[in-house]
Amino acid sequence: MLFPRRAMATFRLALIQLQVSSIKSDNLTRACGLIRKAAMQGAKIVSLPECFNSPYGTNYFSEYAEKIPGESTQKLSEVAKECSIYLIGGSIPEEDAGKLYNTCAVFGPDGTLLVKYRKLHLFDIDVPGKITFQESKTLSPGDSFSTFETPYCRVGLGICYDMRFAELAQIYAQRGCQLLVYPGAFNLTTGPAHWELLQRGRAVDNQVYVATASPARDEKASYVAWGHSSVVNPWGEVLAKAGTEETIVYSDIDLKKMAEIRQQIPIFSQKRSDLYEVAAKKP
Repeated sequence: MLFPRRAMATFRLALIQLQVSSIKSDNLTRACGLIRKAAMQGAKIVSLPECFNSPYGTNYFSEYAEKIPGESTQKLSEVAKECSIYLIGGSIPEEDAGKLYNTCAVFGPDGTLLVKYRKLHLFDIDVPGKITFQESKTLSPGDSFSTFETPYCRVGLGICYDMRFAELAQIYAQRGCQLLVYPGAFNLTTGPAHWELLQRGRAVDNQVYVATASPARDEKASYVAWGHSSVVNPWGEVLAKAGTEETIVYSDIDLKKMAEIRQQIPIFSQKRSDLYEVAAKKP
């Protein structure tokens, strides 16, 4: 169902910076509790972090993987309906037809699965002496874009490493997205260097709101997340930012502010489409 654009000019967004443990049932219980708390504080769209139901690591993905629908997404569907919110389910390791994906499921206020987004760009990096990681050892990449409509705005989805690819954000902006949400788990090498920089870059380049939901930091984990879940406005200002502990980040998204910025600096009408373009090759 399509809603009239800008039916509501402001709404509250909440990001759950969850402390993820090795016990899936505990992760689900705590996540649902924090979602309820966010809804009680007036949040209309709530996001969980990347890999919220299991530790992050190639050796964990197959052990914790589920079908969608499955145990974790069923809980998310139920709590979205209970709280009457739009719930961006961070991501979970998904198993489908013998392949594993890093997948985000989104649920509407009636508990319906609205979209499923599979991480497009797999996190394969090697920074000598710092970090080496290869998601492609166990995961397969997705092959489609995911946006969904709310009464507030259209939302585009990416997961973590996807944020480095400016073209994805540009395609979402072309498709009318006003908020981009990236559940992500940057690390202690890339986090301090690029986490906020990339968010502000994507926001300014496309004159959209950008939100990132990270797990809380666990120094004892095999992969230590940076934390610092954030919301950035289309002017590139950081509106809200967490520290490293388990918490909920709230931000009131003002679409009138976005419209003003686009009017003041009209980059969309000034693009030289006679010279260049960014185009999607799939619907």
